[in-house]
Formats: sequence, C-alpha cells, structure tokens
Amino acid sequence: MDQHTRKIIHVDMDCFYAAVEVRDRPELAGRPVAVGGTPEGRGVIATANYEARKFGVRSAMASARALRLCPSLVLVSPHFTKYKAESRKVREIFERFTPVIEPLSLDEAYLDVSDSTWFGGSATRVAQEIRRLIREETGLTASAGVAPNKFLAKVASEWNKPDGLKVIRPRDVADIVPGLKIEKIFGVGRVTAERMHKMGIRTCADLQKLSVPELVVRFGKWGPRLHELAFGRDDRPVETSWERKSLSVEETFRADLPTLALCRRELPAIYEEWLRRMERSGLRHKIRGAFVKLKFFDFKQTTHETTITKFPEVADFDRLLEEAFRRREVPVRLIGLGVRLETTDDRVASDQLEFWTAQEKS
Repeated sequence: MDQHTRKIIHVDMDCFYAAVEVRDRPELAGRPVAVGGTPEGRGVIATANYEARKFGVRSAMASARALRLCPSLVLVSPHFTKYKAESRKVREIFERFTPVIEPLSLDEAYLDVSDSTWFGGSATRVAQEIRRLIREETGLTASAGVAPNKFLAKVASEWNKPDGLKVIRPRDVADIVPGLKIEKIFGVGRVTAERMHKMGIRTCADLQKLSVPELVVRFGKWGPRLHELAFGRDDRPVETSWERKSLSVEETFRADLPTLALCRRELPAIYEEWLRRMERSGLRHKIRGAFVKLKFFDFKQTTHETTITKFPEVADFDRLLEEAFRRREVPVRLIGLGVRLETTDDRVASDQLEFWTAQEKS
C-alpha cells in the first residue's frame, strides 16, 4: 500500500496526567497544575497543564525549578494506576475502529484505518468520532492528526493542540513539508538541531537541497532516512508489536556526588540492577552499544557511549563513566547506564546505506 492510499491517525491526549487530576478535582480547573515528584525528594515534572506551561513549566523539569517559575503551581503526586485505567478506556475506543494500533505511551498512539469502512472510509470522520467519544466517555480531550504516514500524522496532531484536529492530505504534502522546521523530524533532538543550524539547515526545504550521498557524508547511515523524511515520505508500518531499542537503569541521589571516586563507588549497585533486568529480558544477543548518562547538579546532562559486541561488564561502564565525568568535573545528581539494542530499523538503515554507497560508486 503506497503513501497515497494509507490513512494514519496519530492521537495525543492533552496534558494527560494533569488533565486526569483536574477532572477528578474540579477545584483545580483554571489553575496551573503539574504532576510530579516533590522538590524535597528531588522530583521531576511528569506533565503540566497549559496554565502551568504559560509560566515555562515543562515535563522533565525539576519540581523545585517549576515551583520557582510558578509559585502558584499545584503539584500533584502521580497516580499511575489511575492513568493506566484511563489509558485502557481510550485504547478500547480505538479498538472500535481498527485493530491496527501502535501505542507509544499511555497517552499517545498511531492507528492505521486504511482498511476501515467506518464513515465511508473517511479517516477524518474516524478521528473526529474518536475525539468525541474520548471526551464523552472519559471527560478528557485529545488532539489528532490524519495523514498518509506516521511522520506527517505526528506533525499534524501537534498542529492545533490542545483539543484540535489537523488533516494532511496526500496532495498537501508537497506544499506543507518544505516549511517544516527540522525539529519536527523524528530523531532530530536539540543537539542534532544545533548541529544542523550551523550547517545552514533549518527546514525540510534546506534538507531537500542535499543529495543522499551528501547526507550520508554529513549524517552517516541516517542520511537516506533523512532524505525520505525531508520530502514527507515515511513507509514505516503501524506496528502492533513493540521492539525495544535500549535497556537502561538510572539512580538519582539525595545528595550530589562531587567527585569521580564517589560516582564510581555507586556504579556496582547500579550495574547489578541493570544486570538483573538484562537477564530477565532475553536480549543479551542484541547488544550493539553501551552508554553512561550523567545528570549534573544544574540539571545539564551528558551521555557517553561506545559500540560494543561483547556483554558489558562493570569495568566497561566504569570507563564510560570516567569519560563522561571528565567533560565537566562538577557534582553529579544522577547516574544511568545501559545498552543499545539492534532493531529492525538498524538492519534496514544498514541495507539502505550499502545501496546508496553502491549507487555513488557506480
């Protein structure tokens, strides 16, 4: 099925955890609300409603900082059992329209309705009805995007948030995609975006000017994929089975660790916890890299990783820890360690790179 016949919906619940809390506590309506850990316990924000976001409160932000930005913030402890129950209700609504569902988290999912006969096969009407049923049956709101592929459906769902709907039709792609900022491309985070900006690449139109071989030179095996996305092409199916890409553990300390020696002292216990999870996972044969992540006292963070083919021992993580710590040599509040796992996408990307390399030589 090509891009012109696929019908993909991306549904994103609006401020999900915070919205559930406000729904269940009507006295919080209109007030800035965030769900997260306590500042005394060095907690972080899981999500914040739009009233809180106006003050700069964001997910993954330290709760203490959020309260400094918004002194009137209502900080609610998370109730994940309740959120999971609400997520199941939403999932049940999805299942009324299609069995082809790819959940990304409790509050986000892709749906493939290409073969749906609902509303005469109209994906737009399906998305409208899903949003209506979510509001009616849960009291919550959701935003949705309808497009011929996953990349554009995700972009569309963010277009009119909160409580909005955007449709990108196949004939609209050539007009819409060139103007998209590179930050909209999956996999382009802050660091990659800054690197691209230095190259003069700010929009998909800028990427479209570069050939695949040029993109391979600049971005390695990711080059062919970037070329496709820059033109709004994305042939990834909606996956009903999930493929793990990494396995890691993290430990946040009640007091910052000011020296490398103190960080090293904590490493074996973290490694033992990772080892327990790894042994249970059955993924030992898929390891392709190891990494250590450090979050410093000021919440800036760094990750140091390496390609590895053997099963990593604590000494391997110790070397990565030292390299990461030397980048700043300031107190550490969090240590994480883990491994990257080979995925189907890695194998496809490798095949694509070999193809384009062969084309360039021919």
